[in-house]
Amino acid sequence: MKRIWGIFIYAILAGFCIGLGGTVFLRLKDAFPGGNVVGALLFTIGLFVVCTRGYALYTGKVCYLFDNPPSYVLDIVVIWVGNLCGCALISWMENCTGITGAESGINVTAAALVAGKMEASYLSLFILGILCNIFIFIAANGYATNPHEVGKYVALFLGVSVFILCGTEHSVADMYYWTVSGVLYEQPGESFLRIAVITLGNLVGGVSFPLLEKWKANLDKA
Repeated sequence: MKRIWGIFIYAILAGFCIGLGGTVFLRLKDAFPGGNVVGALLFTIGLFVVCTRGYALYTGKVCYLFDNPPSYVLDIVVIWVGNLCGCALISWMENCTGITGAESGINVTAAALVAGKMEASYLSLFILGILCNIFIFIAANGYATNPHEVGKYVALFLGVSVFILCGTEHSVADMYYWTVSGVLYEQPGESFLRIAVITLGNLVGGVSFPLLEKWKANLDKA
């Protein structure tokens, strides 16, 4: 039980950090021409902290689902809930400040983003979730395995910024957008359903490369 609480705390911290990245992205997205590009690059602060501090982020941890015993499924569930709590916490804090509420507030920008996600088909969200976590696997695994120090951070920055600029769906970033915009509380049923679809897409995308690599390795041994 002590281990689970430790995972949960690190999951809250990871969700909070992704919220920090989401905050700078929302602030810059429409601030000036090219603001979305700069915002996408700076969003990387979230995964940078998660990787360097060893926090528990669903989209990264789920990539190793089949490298662990069945009990790891419980870890993944705890991490997902903790990430949601972390996103809700930073969203609540921000909604107590002046960076939300006005016409140019980040909650307004987030609401516009979420509106598009609420109108998208479930299939679209699922596929975009798959594509997103392929990028995340490239980023997280590149950080973990690249033998060159510079290469580790290049993998992080490219993996994260490109998934944002491509318009793919990251379940934890979406938790933040849904909570800071308030849509999660206004339409909880549909919101959680859509986040769940994206979550499943992230799972499929996250395990796809590792499984294919294992398959290839087994073919080489045969």
